[in-house]
Amino acid sequence: MFIYVVLAVIVMVIFLFLIAGMKIVRPYERGIVERVGKYKETKESGLQIIIPFIDTIKRVDMREQVVDVPPQEVITSDNVVVSVDAVVFYEPTDPQRLVYNIANFVLAITKLAQTNLRNLVGELQLDGALTSRDRINATLREILDEATDKWGVRVVRVEIQRIDPPPDVMAAMHEQMKAERTRRATVTEAEGFRESEITRAEGDKQSRILEAEGQRRSAILAAEGEAQAVRTVAEAERYRLQTVAEGEAEATRQIFQAIHDGDPTSDLLAVRYIDALGQIADGRATKIVVPTEFSGVLGAVMGIAEAMRPVVDTDADTESSTASASEDLNLE
Repeated sequence: MFIYVVLAVIVMVIFLFLIAGMKIVRPYERGIVERVGKYKETKESGLQIIIPFIDTIKRVDMREQVVDVPPQEVITSDNVVVSVDAVVFYEPTDPQRLVYNIANFVLAITKLAQTNLRNLVGELQLDGALTSRDRINATLREILDEATDKWGVRVVRVEIQRIDPPPDVMAAMHEQMKAERTRRATVTEAEGFRESEITRAEGDKQSRILEAEGQRRSAILAAEGEAQAVRTVAEAERYRLQTVAEGEAEATRQIFQAIHDGDPTSDLLAVRYIDALGQIADGRATKIVVPTEFSGVLGAVMGIAEAMRPVVDTDADTESSTASASEDLNLE
């Protein structure tokens, strides 16, 4: 019976020993195994077996962590005191160095971020600090990542949360911003008015150019029309004169041919000559130029009149008309 009790105790001790030697490491953790206070190895995630009371295991969280850097007052290069705070994101890369190379990593990275943030912001003026957050973040991340590399940590990113100037500086900045926006509004309004005036002037100029071009084309078309009308009238007048000349020429040829065909005597020609002179002296002319051979023609006419007097007495009217025609002629 005693033997059974001893065996049961031994089995229980072995069971408890096995239970004490079984350790579970979660997927986001790594296990640092120490044997009798000395580093032995790093265990991956899963069920791990160690020797109880001889080996110990420390679990290290390998997930990305966040450290809030408390606000601190920083003096910029233009002597303005601002309050700055930041947030640091990091992830462990080597659990052994993270456990053995730094005692309080959170405190160390907080102080490191504060001092470097003070140096970076202190080199800038207030306007540059407010507008250069991305550059400050990138520079601070590089500095912290280089400094924490020996601790087995990689700094993922650094973000500046706030940069708060004093209240009086904030009021002055608001006034400056308001004045700048007023200036921009005035400049924009002036630019718009100038562009409007330029556009209107360009439109007026283009309108005048188009109007002048229309008037010029209209004048050209009118001149071309008048020239065409003048050419048409001149052509019609030329054709009329040509037709009249041709008709008169034809009439003259016919008269000349009729005269030659009738074989007129000198007496007939003298009578026709007298008739022509009568048409010339129709009362509208003040002076008449008579050819030198008119005396011979007049003598022929008088001879004809004397020869015809005894034969025909009824021709007294003809003789009187001839005599009157002779008296009306004023020779010069």
